[in-house]
Formats: sequence, C-alpha cells, structure tokens
Amino acid sequence: METAQAVNPIKSLLNFGQSVWLDYIRRDMLINGELKKLIKEDGLRGMTSNPAIFHKAIGSSADYDDSIRNLVKENLKSAQIYEKLAVEDVQKAADLFKPVYDETKRLDGYVSLEVSPYLALDTKLTVAEAKRLWQEVDRANIMIKVPGTAEGILALEELIAEGINVNVTLLFSKNVYEKVAKTYVKGLERYASKGGDVSKVASVASFFISRIDSAVDKIINEKIQSAKEESTKESLTNLLGKTAIANAKVTYQLYKDLISLPNWQALAKKGAMPQRLLWASTSTKNPKYRDVYYVEELIGPDTVDTIPPATYDAFRDHGKAAKTLEPNLEEAQKMLNSLEKAGISLEKVCAQLVTDGIKLFSDPFDELLATLKTKYAEMAGNGSKVDSETVKKKLLEWRESDKVKRLWAGDASLWTNQDEGSWLGWLNIVDEQIAQLSKFKNLVDDIKKANFKNILLIGMGGSSLGPAVLAAAFGQKTDFPKFYMLDSTVPEQIKAIEEEINLSQTLFIVSSKSGSTLEPNILKDYFFEKVKAQLGSEKTAEQFIAITDPGSKLEKIAKSEGFRHIFYGLPSIGGRYSVLSDFGMIPAAVIGIDLPRFLDKAKSMIKSCSTNDPIESNPGAMLGITLGSMANNRKDKTTFIVSPAITELGAWLEQLLAESTGKSGKGIVPIDKEDLGDFSDYGQDRVFIYIRLKNQSDSIQDKNIEKLEQAGFSVIRIELNDVYDLAAEFFRFEFATAVAGSVMGINPFNQPDVEASKIKTRAITDDYEKTGKLKAESPILSLSNTRPAIDVYADENNWKKITKITSNPKSLSEVLGAFINNVSKGDYVALLAYIAMNETNRGRLQKIRMLLRNHFKAATCLGFGPRYLHSTGQVYKGGPNTGIFIEITADDTVDVPIPGKKYTFGVVKNAQAIGDYQVLCERKRRVVRLHVRGSLSDGLSAIQEAIEEICRAKI
Repeated sequence: METAQAVNPIKSLLNFGQSVWLDYIRRDMLINGELKKLIKEDGLRGMTSNPAIFHKAIGSSADYDDSIRNLVKENLKSAQIYEKLAVEDVQKAADLFKPVYDETKRLDGYVSLEVSPYLALDTKLTVAEAKRLWQEVDRANIMIKVPGTAEGILALEELIAEGINVNVTLLFSKNVYEKVAKTYVKGLERYASKGGDVSKVASVASFFISRIDSAVDKIINEKIQSAKEESTKESLTNLLGKTAIANAKVTYQLYKDLISLPNWQALAKKGAMPQRLLWASTSTKNPKYRDVYYVEELIGPDTVDTIPPATYDAFRDHGKAAKTLEPNLEEAQKMLNSLEKAGISLEKVCAQLVTDGIKLFSDPFDELLATLKTKYAEMAGNGSKVDSETVKKKLLEWRESDKVKRLWAGDASLWTNQDEGSWLGWLNIVDEQIAQLSKFKNLVDDIKKANFKNILLIGMGGSSLGPAVLAAAFGQKTDFPKFYMLDSTVPEQIKAIEEEINLSQTLFIVSSKSGSTLEPNILKDYFFEKVKAQLGSEKTAEQFIAITDPGSKLEKIAKSEGFRHIFYGLPSIGGRYSVLSDFGMIPAAVIGIDLPRFLDKAKSMIKSCSTNDPIESNPGAMLGITLGSMANNRKDKTTFIVSPAITELGAWLEQLLAESTGKSGKGIVPIDKEDLGDFSDYGQDRVFIYIRLKNQSDSIQDKNIEKLEQAGFSVIRIELNDVYDLAAEFFRFEFATAVAGSVMGINPFNQPDVEASKIKTRAITDDYEKTGKLKAESPILSLSNTRPAIDVYADENNWKKITKITSNPKSLSEVLGAFINNVSKGDYVALLAYIAMNETNRGRLQKIRMLLRNHFKAATCLGFGPRYLHSTGQVYKGGPNTGIFIEITADDTVDVPIPGKKYTFGVVKNAQAIGDYQVLCERKRRVVRLHVRGSLSDGLSAIQEAIEEICRAKI
C-alpha cells in the first residue's frame, strides 16, 4: 500500500502564483550542491543578496580565503575585493538558476546584486555603478538592486531604458511604490522606442514587511503606556502587528489597478513582464508573532517572497499555504484608517524607515569592508597603511595639474578662489627668520641681563600652543627662565599660575595677532596691575613684551605703556600657521632653544616640500593628499599617537587641522591624547598618525601601533631623530593642511565659526557691564538627587531627542543614556569642560572619555574651555554634524577681578561657556550642558558614575 507523500509547503506556494526566492547567498552552497537541491526539491525560483548577507558569509567562514589570498597579490583595496567576490558568487548562482530562467520564460531564475549603499542619494553614480556591475557579471538573469530613494527611482528609469534588470529595494510606502511602478513603465516605453525587446527586461519592487510592524508597534506601545482610558488602550492593542500586512494588501491592489491601465496593456502586448511585488523582510522580529506569520499572510498571484534561511526552513517545516493576500481587503483598509485616527502617520514612519534602511545597508557594508581589510592585512602580512587607490587617484590629479607649483605661486583657485593666496606668508617665513637671527640673540642677552626667573606667555590658540609644545619638549634649560603659559579665563587656573610665579621676577609675553582677542587683553590688564602694585608704575612695563601684528590694538597699548619690546608677526600668516614666525620663535629663543639649528631643520623640510622633486617625494603634499582623501572617504577622525616626550604636539596639531578644515560641513576631526586601545575599540572612520621620537619612544605605543597595522587600519608613521625635528614637522603639517584643504574643497585659512562664539561672549559681557549681572538661565532639568546637584541644559531639539528615548528622565544616567543613545557609526563624542585644566581634572575626564570610547567604539575628544574655542571649536561647529557634545561647567570656588571692568574672569568664563553652547545649538549640534552646583570633584564623580551605569546597562 502506497503512503501519500507529504506536501512541501515551499513548493506549494507556486500553486498560488507566488515565487519563492532565497534571501541569502554563500559560496559553499553554490559549490556543494545545496542550492541545486533547493531548486529541485523546493522549487526555489531566485536569490537576493545584500552587503549584510555577504558580510556574514565572508566574515564567518573560510570559504573565501583562497580567493582573497589571490586578490591580495593584485594590490586591490577592500571594496574591489568585495566586488570581485560578490560577482563570482552571483555568476555561479545565476548559472545554477539559468534553467529556471529559461523554463519560466524569463519570469524567474534571477539573482540580485546590490549597488553600493553609499550611492543611495546619487542618481548619476548609481546608474554608472549599476551599468558597470551589469557588464561585469554578464548574465541575462541577474537584477541590479537599486534603493527606492528619490534618486534611486530616477536611476530605475535610466537603467530600464537601457534594458538592465532592476530590483528596486527599500520600499515601504504605497505612494512611493506607485512612483516606482510608473517609472518602470516609463523606462520600458523609452526602451521600446529605441527598438528594444521589452520581453527581455524584468524588474521587481521589493516591498518591506516586518520592519514596518517593528517601527509602528513601538509607537503604538508608547501610546498604550501613556493612554489613560482602558478603551483607548484596548483599541490601540488591537492594532499591534497588523500594519505591515494591511499595507502590503492595499499596495497589491494598487499593483492590480496599475497593470490594468492602457499604457501597461500596450506594453504587455509587446511581451513586457509586469514589475511584480516582492515581499522582503519577511522574517518575524517580534517573538510573540508566529515565526512564519509574514509568509503565510501574503500569499497571492504575481508576487515574489524572498525569505531568509531560518524563516525558509520554518515554513518548509510547518508553514500553511493558502490564498491569503486578497481576502479581508476591507478590514486592511479599516486598520490603516484606525492607525491614522490614532495619530500615527504611516507615511512618516515609512519615510524614516527608508532613511534608516540606507544606514542599515551602509553599516554592514562598512563592517564587510573592515572584515576584508583585516583578512587582507593577515594575508599580506602587514597593515594597510592608507587606502592606496583613493590616494593614488588624487595624487595623479595633483601631478597632472602641477598643483604643488600652483600652491607655491599662491593660486587661490586651488581652494575656493577667494583670498587664500593672501594667507601664504608662512611658506617663506623661515628664510626671513634666518636672515634676522641677531634679533633673537639680542633678546636673549637682554633677558639674561635682566635676570628674569620666570616667563609667563599669555595668549590663545596659535599664539600659545606652539610655544607650549617647544617648552614641554625641550624642557628647562640651565641659565634660562622657567616657562609658564596661560590660555584660560578660569579663575582657579589663573590663581594657580599667580601663586606659582614671583611677579617681580617674571617676564610677561603678551601674544595676540589681532591684538583685540579678549583673553590676552584682560589677562594682560590683570597681571599688569598686579606687577604695578609691587614695583610701581615706572618699572612695570619693563616686564612686558608684546608679539602682535603691525597696527593692532595691542601694538598701540604696548607703545603707549612702554613695553620692554614689541615684536611683529606677518599679516599674511594666520595664527595657527604662525609657529615659525615671531609668535613661536620669540618664546623659543627666550627658553634657550638653539634657533639656527632649529630653523635649519625647518629649512630642510621646506626644501623637500618645494617644486623641485616629484610629488611622491614631497612629504607635505603626500600627507595632505592622504588626509584630505581619507576625510573625503569618511575617514575623518585623524588620531594622533605621540611619543611622551613630545606629547604636547598633539594639541598644536588639533588646532591646525580642526580650525583649518572644519567648515562648510566638512572637516578632519583631530583626536589627541586618547589612550591607545585594542583595535576592536576603533571604527573604520580612523586614520592614525604615529609621531615617534627616536630613542625616546614608548614600547607599549610601538606594540599597539603594530597591532593596528596588522588589523588593517590606516596608519601613517613619522619618526623624529630628536626634538629639533619638531621644526620640520611644524612646516610639514602646515603644508599638508593647506593641501588637505584643497583636496576637501574648503578654505583652510579662515575660521568663521570661531568668530560666532566670540560675538556671543562679547554680547553677554557687554550686557553684564550695563546691568551688573548675567541673565538668569533656566535649566531644563535640575537633578537634586545627585551629590552635588547638577543642572541640565538642552535646547528644545535635543530635549525632544532625549525624551523620545526616556519620556521622563529623573536621573543623570537616564538623561545621558538617552542623549548618548544618538551615537552612530562615524560619530564622535566630545567632553567640553569649562574648568581648571589641571592633572586632577584631566585625569577624571580622561576616565569618562575612555568609558565612552570603549563602550560606543566612537572617537572621543576632550577640550578645556575657553582654550578649545580657539582650536577644535571650529570643527565642532562648522565641520560635519557628527559630534555629540557634553559641555561641563561648574560654580567657581574663587573669582578674579578684571581691572576697569564690572565683570570678572568668572563672568567671562561663564559667558564663553554659554555663548559656545548657544552657537552649538544654533548649528543644530547634539549638545547638552551639565552645570555642577557645589563640589566639582563630586560632580565629576557623579558624571563618571552615570556613564559607568550606562555602560553596564548597555544603553
């Protein structure tokens, strides 16, 4: 007696007019007969792929290692290796599906290959890549996947008009689907008008299912929690898990309406195939729903269901096949109407899902390329120091256009063709300095004769950071004064310096290019009056030197008050490029640096960066092209690892890169003094620059850098023979920054957003002069449950984002957890502290910083205000909107008066913090301000504990 053979639910779907495709691809299944078996036994009719699928296949197996090993020999970059691997798989799969393609007369048997998700918002590049992939795969039964963005829909028409099969993906909205369907018809009509055979062109519209319920159910559950009436809760509960199915059903009816229109019928008579709806994302995300729910509820004719492996196996095991797509259409429409009445806009949800979907496709692609980079590095035996192909392309452009020569000639068209040519005085300043070495010697002799014991340099940004590097690197020289530097308005820091030095034996160097910068002027006034109180009016000015540009306000004050010396900068040199001018060399001379030797080192680098040698031998141009190209390629977090003896170089580099490149929504975000971690702590947005001082290097740094290289990270190594090589590096990086600005298409010599904060500060202090008080601020939340109390400030936009995650935050961890929840791939987190910059505070903030870096795998910055306003503040406000800022302020335990002003240094510091915060908000940046009321030490502990709690909870 024969037993009835069990019906295969997968195969039975064909009886209802639905084709099953597999949402998966893996090399071994193409080779070992697994796919062939699925085609034969289950009636599998096609296959789809995406970067996430390839990432899983390549990263979790050794199936591809032999191919990767062979491709390494061709010196290909990660994206090229991925493409070759993907093309090989798609070709193999297409060949296995070719009999299905023939038997179904081109209706099925397709394999999909996706264009790069990075191109989702660029029609021209999408079309170009789709055409290239179509030719590369060279199989009639493939489809090129194009996202259903506005740009992707335009690309669809162009590709169909060229006879290229297209799988339009990331469709959520019925309205967007309608645009796609009509665009497909337009493309076919254009193809037919050129004599093309429309019967040979195929397309599907991939309509996503489960992601809609995930998004809508979340909103419904939030409404249920806030609803007061039980009837409202019940009606909302009845909507859960029904949106996606209802949305698909009404969209399918639209499909039927569209294929009944005359323009489609005309094409159908010519043999055109309809653009079938393909149900994508049919795995069940909510464990409360049946694991085959989305497959069972969407079975109907002229449709495709692409099913991931787990759901595929589940449906084969216990799925029920029946005609479910068209029944209960009226109920589906009522359900969607109820959703709108509940205040939930499906269109808005769908629009957000498209945006999220692009990212969800981009992130696995980033991870895939990172995986390939690691495999590449392992097989090549070394790290990938730079993305060579990107750099080579830009290098060729610079060579062919003779751009190094044009830079030396001051050609402003290299940048934005504004006034850039007027800011290149730094290119030739070293020759001028060498020509006047006697000036520096005379100054040194004078200072020694006067027997000063201390030097206090008062300046901000470029006027102070270069001298600080030199003082730290060269150390205290015998018979020379001890060097101090003050670039803060924080009262505690001012008092700490004042207590450290003997005022009557201190030479004060007031350094300001413009001569009108607030901080140097009021600090000068303060110390001038302090010295006068000790020495009297006649001797006070003898202890002051000015470095400024000709005609500045500071020059006038220095002349009128009889300063000991006045030295001048060049108006054609911006502050951050001024270290080799008098702004750096006067302090260098008075602390005992051998300037002839130092400037000779700079001269050697200038020669190397000139037009005499090939660009490949130009260290400044090569570095600039690399950094600019990497930044354009989303590797915009330049991380400095510096030998301990020259560690302050990082702060100078921070200002140079951030203030020069951070504008017009672009920028290199410099990362300084971030403790080295394991390679797993870093994202692919990093470029590492290791500046190693020979014979004074750190063995731990050496080992960690080697590990980063072996893991495939981009690492640039620079080695200094001794500290005098700093002169060469000053020029190399100045030249590189100018080149990077050109590569990035920005003006590297202006700083528009720095001025914005200054304007805000000036307005606040002017108002204080009139009223005698700061305008009262209202925190959005006062946390008295912390010890001490902490006030939270956030603008409406940022507060909405916080309360969207945590509707009623009552603790610091809830506030920060919801705020930092915004961290995404490619973001960075910056702590901006308007507190004294001392070892204790830096250590506490550094611990918080490392917690954030290690937990979120995001780059981190630490800036002390107001110092960073003249440095990294520019990229924070004018650069890419990828920063997440936590500003920290505190009550002052001590304050310091300013001669001739009602406002104090404490008031100025507060005005700077408030102004900075306001500009960040105006620039739509993600920022909160935490104000500690009481013990700063306890406040920092509370912030650290909140971050630790967030990390433990994996928020």
